[in-house]
This record gives sequence, structure tokens and C-alpha cells, in this order.
Amino acid sequence: MTPIPELHAGTPFDDIDDYLQLGRLSGLTLSPDGERLVVAQAVLDEESTKYVTALWDVDVSGNRAPRRLTRGSTGESGAAFTAAGDLLFLAARPTSDDEKPPSALWCLPAGGGEARLILHRTGGVTGVRTARGADLFVVTASLMTSAVGDEEDDRIRSERKDKKVSAILHSGYPVRHWDHDLGPEVPHLLAADVPDDSDSDSTKDSDSSKGAATPKDLAPDAGAALRETSFSLSSDGTFLVTSWTKPGPLASLRSILVRIDVASGERTVLLDEANADLTDPVVSPDGTRAVYTRESDSTPDRAPRVTLQQIRFDTGEVTPVTEGWDRWPTSACWLPDGSGLVISADDGGRGPLFVVRDGSVPEQLTHDDAAYTDVQVSPDGASLFALRASYERPPHPVKVDLATGGVTELRSPAAAPELPGTLTEVTTVAHDGTALRGWLALPNGATPHAPVPMLLWIHGGPLGSWNTWSWRWCPWLMVAKGYAVLLPDPALSTGYGQEFVQRGWGRWGSEPFTDLMSVTDAAISLPEIDENRTAAMGGSFGGYMANWIAGHTDRFKAIVTHASLWALDQFGPTTDAAWYWQREMTPEMAVANSPHLFVADITTPMLVIHGDRDYRVPIGEGLRLWYELLSESGLPADYDGSTVHRFLYFPEENHWILAPQHTKVWYGVVEAFLSEHVLGESVTMPSILG
Repeated sequence: MTPIPELHAGTPFDDIDDYLQLGRLSGLTLSPDGERLVVAQAVLDEESTKYVTALWDVDVSGNRAPRRLTRGSTGESGAAFTAAGDLLFLAARPTSDDEKPPSALWCLPAGGGEARLILHRTGGVTGVRTARGADLFVVTASLMTSAVGDEEDDRIRSERKDKKVSAILHSGYPVRHWDHDLGPEVPHLLAADVPDDSDSDSTKDSDSSKGAATPKDLAPDAGAALRETSFSLSSDGTFLVTSWTKPGPLASLRSILVRIDVASGERTVLLDEANADLTDPVVSPDGTRAVYTRESDSTPDRAPRVTLQQIRFDTGEVTPVTEGWDRWPTSACWLPDGSGLVISADDGGRGPLFVVRDGSVPEQLTHDDAAYTDVQVSPDGASLFALRASYERPPHPVKVDLATGGVTELRSPAAAPELPGTLTEVTTVAHDGTALRGWLALPNGATPHAPVPMLLWIHGGPLGSWNTWSWRWCPWLMVAKGYAVLLPDPALSTGYGQEFVQRGWGRWGSEPFTDLMSVTDAAISLPEIDENRTAAMGGSFGGYMANWIAGHTDRFKAIVTHASLWALDQFGPTTDAAWYWQREMTPEMAVANSPHLFVADITTPMLVIHGDRDYRVPIGEGLRLWYELLSESGLPADYDGSTVHRFLYFPEENHWILAPQHTKVWYGVVEAFLSEHVLGESVTMPSILG
């Protein structure tokens, strides 16, 4: 385990190096007998250039200290228990002459001992699912599009590598996703029995480097249909239900639900709706039903609606689970007896858990200021385990009593960090009478006699909210520098009902903007805030709003815009999911709401940040914004080319800045830029920038 250096004085947020050393938890999973709980913790490596994840055993009773289970040099993830209690996980460990080994499937025996290789594929293995009542697993693995079998797949990959060919021929849309090119490989679903110890004997396997399992391809003809899909395996391992991507007119895609029989590979379309995406299926414990998320297609005038639906396999009957509920479900987990579900949803800046039984309205189970993820219900149905997080605490494991909603914190591999301030709420009313709110993080020592500067942080999405801890946008790093950080939820935010989303639909520059200004007005009216020293920041859609704000008010001393939309007519056709955005972004909407049309009105210094591998908001947005800021804004470059604006460019980052060394640069540049323009103080830019 990489030793964690001693912290500097103060909290872990006072120094970015201390912050980067904090352990980060994810991926909670519970064994079928309810006796073992495993979580993944990522920590910084010795070079401080990447995070390495290890699996930890967490005591379900909360008494015993966590115990580290894996120590691979490249890290482990994707843990899943088999019916026998063995722990499967993904790891990229060298097995032959791999220069950069792909992720493979490994097994850690329930009784202890060394992990053994279960399945290795040249194209890698991801997304492992296990059957709760049978020793069977299913993984996602990539094969070259034209390959028939492993041998041909290996040959094509080797030939492309040796001849340095990277060309990809496309016959459909899309051609890339998030930060990577799509093709020339496609995902496949592979099923196999979990081999026992004797199967791992190399003398019994013609190629022990491939592992002991003998997988079966469940959908060899799927092509691109399994890209970015999710699937659920029945408890007895006889079938699975998966979302299935289907191409449509005008370069569109939609998700349908498909059932695949594991033994025969027979595929049956369960549901295919022309005007909705059907995703995230979860098969019931008895295998008779499944629940799934239905997101209706949006139109220029109508926002999407997200509901939870149920389908019976014997009759095909579909019934709504949350049809009359004015919240959007974000996850669902069956109770062990199949009598109901535990679901999560955004709700008023939180992410509580709800219990819904057949025909009932969801009943709120947790009532704190936190959001819950990775829900695992105990076999006896008396409790559940989850990761809980809020703006006062990073994710940590908890146990929740299903009868009372009482929450018990379990012992975590990562201790709760001390914060440099306090969290409160700001509430106000919009121009149309709608209630508005946001979180406000105040630094210690902020008083009416010593008011502090404030940063308005705007969330992305735009269909989302500030309701849980964020390692990427962590307000406490700026609070430690003496700023108050305001995290408001304007129109389009989730957790406030369908009408709240609809208020901003197709009207990005209207209600979302005026809501942000209303909450800002409420925050700066507090005596602890210095209204004369404020700045605005945002990423993705939040960056769009930062750009819009820059062209519509000069109230802020500085604006930071990250991975932002600038020219909507340009963004719409070039993003990696153009069909989705085009449903709302008509030519008329783009003209009415595009920030670039107001560049001449920008008189506020701006820091533009963009990564070249950002395919969600392509780099062209940042490049055009930078050029037009310097050539057309109200603060143009001087004749000698100097400017108050700045452009921080990351050639190897995507929509977010993920590498620890780049995170350090990001915050260093942001702090220096804000210090100059908000505080009137000089802070040196990171010297590593040259």
C-alpha cells in the first residue's frame, strides 16, 4: 500500500497535495449471505500521477476495522460475489508479454488464498455480473467488428498494431463517445460458469493465460447494439435482460429492452417504444418481472420525463411504478421477497432513499442531507447497505434499518476529513414565485465584521443538481482559500418536480439565468458575504451558463468557464450524441440562447478551460470562444496582443480533468486568476506551466 504522507497544517483542503491524498470510495457490493461487504478505495500512486484502486472488506456490524483484500500494482475494481461467496474482480495484471495488459477477470476464493485468473481477453473485460443463486457470471468484452472468434480477433488486433493502422470505417452514428473513438471493436456479452480451483490448473487448460473459464458469446451478431448498455442477470442464471441500442431515423439512437436466454442464446424483444428510451433493467428475485427506467423523448417544447416501470415476463403487461410521483428515480433495488423496491431520487438538493411496494406511493426512508448510492439489501430484508455522501462528507459505507430508516455508519477505509468551514442553505423566490434554494459553504471565520468573497458555482447537466460530494468540483478547496461557495439549483435542475425542469426547457438563457441571479442576490444579502467581491464558475452546461452570464451582466469580477458550450449551432451537430440535443436545440432555440451572439457585451475577465479529448463538448467550442473573446468582446486584446482573458488547455484530458497532476494545475490556475481579479492580489501561476 502506498504510504500516505503527513498532512500539512490545517485541514486536507488547505493544501491541494493533501486533498489529492484523500482516499476515494466507490463500488459497494454485498455477498449473497449478507455477511461480507466489499468496497473499492482509490488512492494516489507514488508518482502522484494516477489513482490506484484496491478492494477492502468492511464489517457489516460496524465493529471490526476494514481489511484490505487486494494489492495489485495497477489496481482492482468491479467486484462481484459469486453464489458460493468467492469474490470476482477486474484487474489489468500482466499474464504474458503484455506491454499494457487489458483488464481481466480474477477470483479471490471465499476461504482465502491468492487470486487466480478466470478470464483474459485481448480486448479486455468489463461489467461483470454474477447470479445470486448459481455459479455463473456474465461480462462485457470487446471483439473486432469483423472477427469471427478469438483467433481472428487476435490476428486483426496484432496486424493493426504491427502496421500502426488506426483508421476506422463507420457505417452508422455515433462515431465517438465521451473521450474515445468508437470502433473498430464492439462489445459482446460473454457467459461462463465460475470455475473451481481444480479448473485453474494450467495442465488442464490449453492456454492458461486465457484463464480457467470457457465463455459463451450470448449475442455474437449484436454489433454496436450493446454499446453503453446495462444488463441484469436472473438469480438462477438462466437469462438476462439488457438494454439494446437500436438505430433510428436522422442519425438517432434509442434503447429497447431485450431478454437473452443464457443456455440457447435465444433473444426476445421485451419492449420497443418509438418515443422513449428504456434502460437500467433489474430482474426480480423470482425471475418473473423486471423494473426499468423509462425516459420519454423530449421535443422542442416538452422536457423528458423519467419514470420507473415494471414488466411481467409471462404476459408482457407493463405497469407504472412511479407514474404519479413527481420525482425522477435514479436507481432501483428489489427487496429480497420481491414485494417492493428501494429506489433513490434527487430531492431538494439531497438524494434520499424511498421504499415503494406494489401499487403504493414511494415512502421516504432516509431524511438526512445526504445522497445514497450502491444500495444493497440484506437477504433477510431487515436492512440495507449503501454509500452515503453529502457536501459535508465524501462517500462512506452505512447500514440503514428498513423498518425505521435509522442510519448506522460503518467503519470506513477512508476517515472523514476535517472541513475548513460550514454548510448552510440559501432560499429565495424566483420572479414567477417559484421557490429556489442552494447550498452555501462558508469559510471558518466569516462574520459580519469580516465578510468574505463569494464564488457562484453552476452545475452541469443541465438535468442534475448539487446534491452530493464531488471530487472534481470540491467547494472546500476554495473555502479553504477564504471564499464562500454558492451551489444553487436553477430551473432545469432535478429534484424539484417535473414543472421545475419544464420551466427552463428550451429557455436556457431565461429562467435558469434569472434563477441563478435570484439565488445570488439572496446569498450576497447575508452579512457574511462581501457583495463587491464575487465571481462565477461553471463546467459543461454550467460553463454555458457562465458564458451567458458574461454576456448579460457585469456584476462579477471574474468568470471561469470549463468545457463550455459557446455557439449552439456549432455544438449541436458536433457533440457525441447530437440526436439527443437536437430534440431540444432547434435553430430557433439556438439563436435565442447562444452565448456567442453576445460576445460584444462581455466586459468581465474570463478564464477559459478545455480538454482536447472532450467529445461531449468538443474542443471547437473552447477554441471559438477564445478567438472571439480576443477579437470581438468588450475587453479585446490590446494592440500588442496582451489580454486579461486566459485559456487553460489540456491536450490529454476529456470533459473533466482527471489526472491528479492536472487537477493540481487546474485549481492553481483558477486560484491565481480569481485572486488577481476578485481579491486584487497577485498569486503566481503554477511554475510547471513554464
